[in-house]
Amino acid sequence: MILLDRVTKKYSKKSPDALTSVSLHVEPKEFVIVVGTSGAGKSTLMKLLTREEKPTSGKIIVGGIDYDRLKDRDIPRLRRKIGVVFQDFKLLPNRTVFENVAFALEIVGMSKAEINHTVPKVLDLVGLKGKEKQFPDELSGGERQRVAIARAVVRQPKILIADEPTGNLDPKHAWDIVNLLLKINRYGTTVLLTTHNQEIVNKLKRRVITIKDGTIVQDRAKGGYKE
Repeated sequence: MILLDRVTKKYSKKSPDALTSVSLHVEPKEFVIVVGTSGAGKSTLMKLLTREEKPTSGKIIVGGIDYDRLKDRDIPRLRRKIGVVFQDFKLLPNRTVFENVAFALEIVGMSKAEINHTVPKVLDLVGLKGKEKQFPDELSGGERQRVAIARAVVRQPKILIADEPTGNLDPKHAWDIVNLLLKINRYGTTVLLTTHNQEIVNKLKRRVITIKDGTIVQDRAKGGYKE
């Protein structure tokens, strides 16, 4: 599903490597937690997977797509396979919950009838039934993150990248979001979760990849984490 082979990323000739010779293999339907301090290289890794950035060297293959052969015009097709959720939600403030999720389908040309059929199912999945007509500023932080997750999964991506999705949430809402990610994973979506939350990592007992100074220093099948 995800393969990185000796991937290095350097943003400029004078700067140190953001990532150095990173090799990684993630199976379909895996739930993988990526940890590391700020600046360790987690965000760079995610940007490489979504093709926001290109590696300086090395090979990346995601969902059978070899990034070396990926043409710019095919990047939108790649991104339909990858849903992304951010710490700061990135919702459209002047659109309702329904409209925020529908927007992800509008931009790929889905018909209004298909949108009206699909969006309510996804809002039900993430626990937002009845909130369709509310605007982001009428929601709690946890509810806004649920909208962001609904928008990320509405196109049924094979992979969901959740980049610090609990960073702005209190412990209860953080766990609500983690449990939602586990639910999505059970439906067959590969999940990559980046987090600083040591309690979440230790309680989940899932595969943990630790990045430090741009390199993978630990890859544990099930285990805790200490910064």
